[in-house]
Amino acid sequence: MKAVTISIIIVLVIFTVILVLSRDFSESKGIWIEAESFNTLGGWVIDQQSMGQMGSPYIMAHGMGVPVKDATTRFEIPYSGKWTVWVRTRDWTAVWGRGDSGGTFKINIDGKDLDETLGTNGASWDWQKADVIRMKKGDAAISLCDLTGFNGRCDAIFMTTDQDFIPPNQPDKLAGFRKKESGVECIDDTVVYDLAIAGGGIAGICTAISAIAHGLKVVLIQDRSVLGGANSSEIRVSLGGNIHTDPYPNLGNVVEKIAPVYGYTGTLPSEYYEDKRKELAFRYFHKDCYKLVLNERVIEAEKDSNDPKKITAYIGKNVITGKETRYKARLFADCTGDAVIALYMGAEVMYGTESRSDFNEVLAPEKASNQVMGHSVIWYSGKDTIKREFPEVTWGLEFDEDKVYYIRKGDWEWETGQFRNMVEEIEYIRDYGMMAIYANWSYLKNYSTRKDEWANDTLSWVSPIGGKRESYRVVGDHILTYNDIMDNVPYPDGTASITWDTDIHYPDPENANKFKEAFRSAAYHRGNGHPYPIPYRCLYPKDIKNLFVVGRHISVTHTAFASVRVMRTLGMLGEVVGMAAKICKDESAYPRDVYVHYLDRLKEMMKKGVPIPESYHAYGTDTFETYHFKELGLIKVSPTPDKKLTDPELNKRIEEMGAPHKMKK
Repeated sequence: MKAVTISIIIVLVIFTVILVLSRDFSESKGIWIEAESFNTLGGWVIDQQSMGQMGSPYIMAHGMGVPVKDATTRFEIPYSGKWTVWVRTRDWTAVWGRGDSGGTFKINIDGKDLDETLGTNGASWDWQKADVIRMKKGDAAISLCDLTGFNGRCDAIFMTTDQDFIPPNQPDKLAGFRKKESGVECIDDTVVYDLAIAGGGIAGICTAISAIAHGLKVVLIQDRSVLGGANSSEIRVSLGGNIHTDPYPNLGNVVEKIAPVYGYTGTLPSEYYEDKRKELAFRYFHKDCYKLVLNERVIEAEKDSNDPKKITAYIGKNVITGKETRYKARLFADCTGDAVIALYMGAEVMYGTESRSDFNEVLAPEKASNQVMGHSVIWYSGKDTIKREFPEVTWGLEFDEDKVYYIRKGDWEWETGQFRNMVEEIEYIRDYGMMAIYANWSYLKNYSTRKDEWANDTLSWVSPIGGKRESYRVVGDHILTYNDIMDNVPYPDGTASITWDTDIHYPDPENANKFKEAFRSAAYHRGNGHPYPIPYRCLYPKDIKNLFVVGRHISVTHTAFASVRVMRTLGMLGEVVGMAAKICKDESAYPRDVYVHYLDRLKEMMKKGVPIPESYHAYGTDTFETYHFKELGLIKVSPTPDKKLTDPELNKRIEEMGAPHKMKK
């Protein structure tokens, strides 16, 4: 009896161990693949704009109606079995409640297409089951196969042998699940920087280069693969505003160095925006002076445990690998354009249009609203020598002869989202502008009475990102108003000057009357009559100690913003902030202290401008005499001989050269 009992106990123990191991095995051996981490993206592009809402970038098949090349990668199957393949995706065209799904795709594993057509699962991001398949242990290939060319999108893929398991989709639970399955941990950058900058548009570049030129150790973190923001080849907005203007005509040195040679208005081919030029400008300085981090987005600002109004570090997340890095610094700059860092820190912000009574501005409306200037999806077309087809777009807006636009490009006026939140709703805002392009173009090509005129036309380029004008604005120690500008109110801390006129965009009434939501804009201009220096106190939040703010989100009202927002002006403000950061470092001070205690020093620095190294020139016009051996460098002979000249072998080499020289025997 005792032996039987022991045998039963042993069997139960073994069964329990097997059960536990089996459960742990299945939980730990799920296969997680971030779409943006695919080895080859083919024609799919990364979109990081909604990371704050999704917790991750995603990729989309941006083919302008032509299916793009597959995105491909390889993965490891931990054991043989029956695997359920889940894909996090959405039908982005379903929000308009018309027609078939616009952006669809298939998953292919080791040459086999899975059953489900993806991107058909409704308007919201969610997990869609692609198939249940048998897979053998080992290495396998997976591809995302676009079916339409109309921006089908994929966030992540998860495979599991638990047939009852559905990955979580609720944001908090999904974030925890994503972190667990991807195994991401935050590592520390070992350097403590003088200045950490989030955002690599024109303002961020100029802030960084100015600070580096003034001796600061800087890290610049940019969430795209190129610098330039709206002036990059990804968005293609020309630089606006003048540089080198009074009262500080030497402001603008950095802007001038990074600006494309051909800077006129209009949408141009990618090479005109000279993305690499903006990056190469950093090469003027030694690599130990700075760190340039591309494809990384700041997802968190860590607060000082003893002072919640101070930042201690940025947490950056790589938009391709998912790797997280902590960047410590003493000073920080928010150059994101959306006040991302200021919002992380709980700074006071403004959004929308203030009422006339708020600041007594004549151009402000009677009532405040959430209306902002919109987001432009810029595009253009070209004409071929043969007929070019375009798919029939059955989804989104419906066009007819009364609604169609007989046009071949869209510039600043193809503008959407004026009554939406430019941060929280950016995916919809971009999608609406893009959808309107495709739907209008499809009608032109396939149904319009003038379709023969468009028979050979084809879409050449549509921005996959689009360019914002306005979102949040941070409240500083001074809020610049339209009255300040028009009345030319002098402030002691004036810096770079506004030279753009008051340029306010509105939804085009004609377009708004045709459609429930406008996708085209019109503008009202009023000349300011003079350049106007922007007060330094607009360049830092009133309630965060060690943060600068540079970009379209500085401390201004909506109507003042209409003049401030252009990129050359914002670039000069970046130059000023780089100077102020130098003062803060030297004096162990904070941004506000520069105004209170060190304003005269800032003025002197603005008079001089940012010292940019001259172009390469090895030799001067002095009377020095030298020899140059590549492995030894320059060896001075006169007026003070180099110590290396005591080497007999070196002297022999010099004598054998036979060059006439001044060296005394």
